[in-house]
Amino acid sequence: MPAPAGRANLEVLLDEALREAAGRGRQTVVSVTVPFECEDPIATVFASRLAGEPFFCWEQPDRDLRIAALGRVTEVASGGPDRFVTVAADCAHLSGDAVIRGEGGFTTGPVWTGGFAFHDDGPSVGNSAEQAWSSFGPASMILPGISLQSSSEGAFLTVNMVGGPSADREALAQGALTRIAGLVHREMPMIDPHPAVAPRIESARSPEDYERSVAEAVSRIRAGEIEKVVLAREVVVRAASAHDPAAIFGALRVGFPSCFNFCVGTGEAAFIGASPELLVRCSGRGVSTVGLAGSTRRSSDPAVDDHLAQQLLSSSKDRGEQEVVVRRIVKSLSKISVWVEAADEPEIIKVANIQHLGTPVYAQLAQPRTAIELAGLLHPTPAVGGEPWKKARQVMAEVENMDRGWYAGPVGWMDGSGDGEFCVALRSALVRDREAHLFAGVGVVADSDPAAELAETEIKLGALLPLLS
Repeated sequence: MPAPAGRANLEVLLDEALREAAGRGRQTVVSVTVPFECEDPIATVFASRLAGEPFFCWEQPDRDLRIAALGRVTEVASGGPDRFVTVAADCAHLSGDAVIRGEGGFTTGPVWTGGFAFHDDGPSVGNSAEQAWSSFGPASMILPGISLQSSSEGAFLTVNMVGGPSADREALAQGALTRIAGLVHREMPMIDPHPAVAPRIESARSPEDYERSVAEAVSRIRAGEIEKVVLAREVVVRAASAHDPAAIFGALRVGFPSCFNFCVGTGEAAFIGASPELLVRCSGRGVSTVGLAGSTRRSSDPAVDDHLAQQLLSSSKDRGEQEVVVRRIVKSLSKISVWVEAADEPEIIKVANIQHLGTPVYAQLAQPRTAIELAGLLHPTPAVGGEPWKKARQVMAEVENMDRGWYAGPVGWMDGSGDGEFCVALRSALVRDREAHLFAGVGVVADSDPAAELAETEIKLGALLPLLS
C-alpha cells in the first residue's frame, strides 16, 4: 500500500477522476497512477493473484523494465483476419476517452496487456491441446484493475476502473483501496519437484514423424512451391503435482535476462516463456524490431562458443533464412514509413542455451500507428511463418499437424498513447495444473536436413524442459 501521504493522494485523485467521469453522462475508463513502494512488481502480482483472476507479467531484466497486472476491468477481444485492426481501434478509443490522473514512470494511464493466437481464428477444435488452450481466444487485450510498473524511473501503481453517472464512486474507490491493501510482497518461489514421482515427457508426435514432415516440406520447397516454412513440434510434460508459473517465471528471468520474460494467466492456465525475439517496439513514430533466424547451440567453453558463432555467421543456409526474414520486415514497414533502415550484417544474439543471427531494423512512421497495429502488420514474420506466407500457410497446415494456440503469436502491452512492445511468443509453455505443453519450431529451407532440424528443436526446448521435468 502507498505510504499514508501517498494513500491520501490516491484517494483524492480517484475521487476527482470518478467525479469527472460521472459528469460525462456515459461510462468512461478511469485511470489513476501514483508512486508505489514495490521492490518487485512481478513477485507481488504472483503472490497476490486470486483464484480465477487473470494476470500478466512482463520483464526484460537487462533493461530494468517490469510490468505486472491483476484483474480485468474490461477486455477487448476479436477474431478473424481483421482482429488486430479491431482490437487496436477499440483499445485506442477506450484509452483516448479515459479520465487520467497522476503521474508514472515510463507511462501513465491505461496499459493494455495480453496477446494474440498465431492463427486468425485462434486455437482449433479437436486437437490434443484444445482443453489447455480453451481460455485463450484469437485476440485478447485486457485492461487490468491494478497494474504495477518499475523501471529506472521508479515504481508506480495504476488503478483502472469504469466510472459513469450511475456508478457508486465511494464503493469503487474503496474497493480499489482494499484490493491494494491486500497486495502481498514476497520473494518468488523456487521450483519444487514432486519428491517421489518423476514427470512423464511425451512428444505429441514422434521424432520420426516430425522428421518426415520436415522432409516433405523440403521436397515442396525444392519443387518451387514456397521459399521457406517454419514447422513446430509439441512436447507434453505431465507432473505428479501442479506446475507453478511463479517458480517457472522466476527461473526464466534469472537464466534469460536478455529475453522478454512473459506470463499471461487466464485464471485457468498460464502461457509463459522467455522469448529472444522482439516483434515490435513503438515509441511515438519510432519503430524498432529485429529479424531473427538461424540458430546454433552454446558451449561452456568460450573458444568453442565463439567458434560455433562464427560457423553460424558463415552458414549460407542460416544466412539465407535470415535474409528472408529481414527482407519481409523491411518491405512491410516501408509501406507506412518515411524511412526504414536494417543493419548491413546480422549480429550474434546469445541467450543461455542457444545463439541466433539477428538483424536490428528501425523505422520512422509516416503517420502515427499503435503498437497493436504494427504487431498485426508484421505478424507472422518468416521467422515463425514462411515465405511467401499465403502459400506457406497452406504447407504448414498440411504438414505441421499441430495447433499452435498462442505459441509464436504476439504477446505484450500497449499504453494509452499507443506506445508499447510485443515479442514473438517463443521458448514458451502452456501450463495448466499438472500438464505443460512446450513448443519449439525451426525454419525449413531447400537445404534443410530433417535430423539437424529435429536436433535444433531439442536445443530450443532446452530453455523450459529442464525447469518442468
